Amino acid sequence: MPQSAAQSAATRGAPSGAQFGMSYQPIVPTGGLIGWGYLSRTLETQTGNFAKNPEIVRDTEYFTQNINSVRSAEGLVSDRRLMRVALGAFGLQSDIDSRAFIQKVLEGGTEEPTALANRLSDDRYAEFARAFGFGNPGGARTASPTWAQSIVSKFQRQQFEVAVGNQDESMRLAMDAQRTMPEIGALSGTDETKWFKIMASPPLRQVFETALGLPAAFGQADLDIQVTEFADRAQRQLGIDDLSKLSDPEVQDAVIRRFLLRDQVASFSQQSSGAIALTLLQSMPRLY
Repeated sequence: MPQSAAQSAATRGAPSGAQFGMSYQPIVPTGGLIGWGYLSRTLETQTGNFAKNPEIVRDTEYFTQNINSVRSAEGLVSDRRLMRVALGAFGLQSDIDSRAFIQKVLEGGTEEPTALANRLSDDRYAEFARAFGFGNPGGARTASPTWAQSIVSKFQRQQFEVAVGNQDESMRLAMDAQRTMPEIGALSGTDETKWFKIMASPPLRQVFETALGLPAAFGQADLDIQVTEFADRAQRQLGIDDLSKLSDPEVQDAVIRRFLLRDQVASFSQQSSGAIALTLLQSMPRLY
């Protein structure tokens, strides 16, 4: 679809696909900063339309109608439809077949430093276990309709991001960063603690690594060295000397723009290298 037509369809509130018995898919007319600008302008309309997709509606209605009767981790993992929303809300949908593992994560809670959720390198598991509360002193939080709706809202947003990522993974990473940077900025504690939070979130870590020009092998360095290098580059390149600034929309925009620019440059470089290699191969004389 031409960009002008795409803009027209999204910004005038095009009917969701659910009304026509078909699924609405996000409109991402192009990549890079231009694509990000368009997606940002139409985000409210597009996410609203996407949430009306029949499959999303069925999953979320089932969750809100049935989650209030679940009082244990075992009860949750035994219901695949509930698990689809529960895991999907935290970007953990790929673990839907790992029932025993997810049950252990939930039952261990997050109160003890030795809890499984706290020992995993991906911080999303701790967020997931904390949200449901099965292994924590307060117990299950599933009886609250307000809580259930908060999980549904997270699921709808995450599923939209997944659908965007199916078209452009960099856009998905940018959306994840836009959603999670304010949460990092609002945390109490030292900047070192906040850097560890960023490093423990695979999507957010990738955004910062790319934005700051860090190589892929950087993750193999000692953790203290990684924190120091992240902090040093963030200050020199983006002027971020205090991670509480991640609560500022202008700082968030600066990080995302730098990420998308570096990502696009790297993509162009790879394409150019591939084109050069193909040209050289095609120009080589045949041996037989």
